[in-house]
Amino acid sequence: MVDKKRIFNKITRDIKQIKIQGARNIARAALYAYSLIQKKSSIKKLKSLRPTEPMLEKVLALVETKPYKQILAHFNDAQNSINKHVFKLIKDKDVIFTHCHSTNVSNALIYTKKKGKKFEVYNTETRPLFQGRKTANELRKAGIKVTMFIDSAIALAIEKESRRDKIYANKIFLGADALLKNGIINKIGSGLIAELAHIHKIPFYIVADSWKFSKKKVPIEQRSLNEVWNRAPKNIKIKNPAFEFVNKKYITGIITEFGLMRYGEFVGRMKGKQ
Repeated sequence: MVDKKRIFNKITRDIKQIKIQGARNIARAALYAYSLIQKKSSIKKLKSLRPTEPMLEKVLALVETKPYKQILAHFNDAQNSINKHVFKLIKDKDVIFTHCHSTNVSNALIYTKKKGKKFEVYNTETRPLFQGRKTANELRKAGIKVTMFIDSAIALAIEKESRRDKIYANKIFLGADALLKNGIINKIGSGLIAELAHIHKIPFYIVADSWKFSKKKVPIEQRSLNEVWNRAPKNIKIKNPAFEFVNKKYITGIITEFGLMRYGEFVGRMKGKQ
């Protein structure tokens, strides 16, 4: 007999401790957890785990009115559509820059590789939890050439004049944890990348499922100080924000299951749907 309570509790721990990463993966895991114990208290518990994830909230808002399989199908349907739109943007010999780990971005790049496009990827290690390693491994296994940069070398990957070998990123694809009216929230470091892209006139695209859109204010999660420096000496202040806001003015376009749009156009569509 399946111990539903034990599995439910393990999923909640894994989400809270970031063993389950990425908005899409968190939402899918929460959906499965709710299917095990279908109570209002389960919804409340799951919502409390990651308040910075609108997709999680969206899924939990649907669980009492939509069938499990219908909600689950959305993730693959949206990803399949995103893949095709990203494929159209990537050209042979492109160097794509990405940051942290985004399931939508990784899957779209892998799809593009399988469809025969020849490109490479620059990415960041993404301290302090090194989510960039997950991205690099996924892409490597798909046969995509990957170069990983330490976070403080982001400019070397993006700025044309910084690369002695004359190879630098010519397109940037980032995921997003939240899509808001005036911009997006994504992993810390995304703001620096957006500003560098703007200065150096590099196309900067957000790749994300529309279910990440929220009209509400989304808090910026502050993570444990021990992730940065375990047992740090006394009287040293440490800031460890997990995410940051990126203004829409830096975003060249957003790619969702609805296609490639300017950010304002996307927001207008989402307002009409809610």
